[in-house]
Amino acid sequence: MLVALINCSQKEEKQQTNWKEASWEKIEASSENTEVNFMMWQGSPVMNNYINNYVIPALKEKYKIDLKISSGQGPEIVQLLMNEKQAASDQGQIDMVWINGETFFQLRKIEGLYGPFVQQLPNAEYIDFDDPFISIDFQQNINNMEAPWGISQFAFVYDSAKVANPPKNLTALTAFVKANPGTFTISNDFSGMTLLKAFLAELGGSPNSLDGSFDQQKYDTLSNQLWQWINENKQYFWKEGSTFPKEHSRMDQMFASGELLLSYGFAEGGIEEKVIQGLFPKTTRGYAWKNGTVLNSNYLGITYNAKNIAGALTVINFLLSPEAQLKKADPGGANANTVLDMDKLPEEWQKKFQTITTRQYGPSLDELRTHAIKEPAPEYMLKLYEDFRTHVIEK
Repeated sequence: MLVALINCSQKEEKQQTNWKEASWEKIEASSENTEVNFMMWQGSPVMNNYINNYVIPALKEKYKIDLKISSGQGPEIVQLLMNEKQAASDQGQIDMVWINGETFFQLRKIEGLYGPFVQQLPNAEYIDFDDPFISIDFQQNINNMEAPWGISQFAFVYDSAKVANPPKNLTALTAFVKANPGTFTISNDFSGMTLLKAFLAELGGSPNSLDGSFDQQKYDTLSNQLWQWINENKQYFWKEGSTFPKEHSRMDQMFASGELLLSYGFAEGGIEEKVIQGLFPKTTRGYAWKNGTVLNSNYLGITYNAKNIAGALTVINFLLSPEAQLKKADPGGANANTVLDMDKLPEEWQKKFQTITTRQYGPSLDELRTHAIKEPAPEYMLKLYEDFRTHVIEK
């Protein structure tokens, strides 16, 4: 009975603590011997390996934290928290989430996130929050409500042994699909909609054409041109445009088999990991669209009704540590670009980052960044999902 009373008292104390005013020492101490539930996208084998074989054991050893992973991304996260809101649940199923963009927008609308909290994290001192590609998420100031975890740029992917001059604008893409029918398509997912944003920006006339808050009139004008271009040319797409892949992993398989000659994706196309895995040929290369491709960050958030706020804060701070970011950045780790500013790091860590093996196959972020465009407002993504279905798929 005594043990039960002590445990109950400790649990009540944690629930009543104002973690926004607590010292970091208290936060770390309170996170020991606790469980943290993390919902994240699990579509990347290298990221799953990084989490399961490095992060989870490291957290257990350093903080005695059990990190439990559940699979889910944008729509699943938003739906779960909306259901918990409706049920007036103050003890959520998850403590932290991997998010950005339209998910951040939707969670802010339903007040589904805890915060602000980022300024409390000791390792946040190593992040350059003056970088707009870090501090601005889909034209939204993050306002310390989500912690930057990684940064990457969308890139086009081709096999240099099969394609000598890949298309870099819509005019060239039109000629390419006509000359190579059936070898290009648009996935009906996050990657595909990001591709369409690059096309919209080109139709707008400049890399900055979608900057600012959502403009319905601008969207209507540009999207009408986009749907016209797709519908005029989809007869030359994969399966003559009669269907579109629902998941980008399907496109990876078709590119690997040679069925598709042109693909795309985030993490600079994800080329390095797929070549190392043996999925893509070693002649695979990546490039940015002439008008630009989206460069954005991804983030970690804490749910509004997290059971273990102290634990989530501790986990996120560890994930932003030079140690964890170095492991994540190495091509032998997760091959992910760090969000840490090298100039802010202690010299010993700067040297360690400098020794990371460079990519052999995929382009570096530095190579592509001169062709970077900002993520447009989240409404563009939400509208594209809906209108791609009604104006293209169902047409």
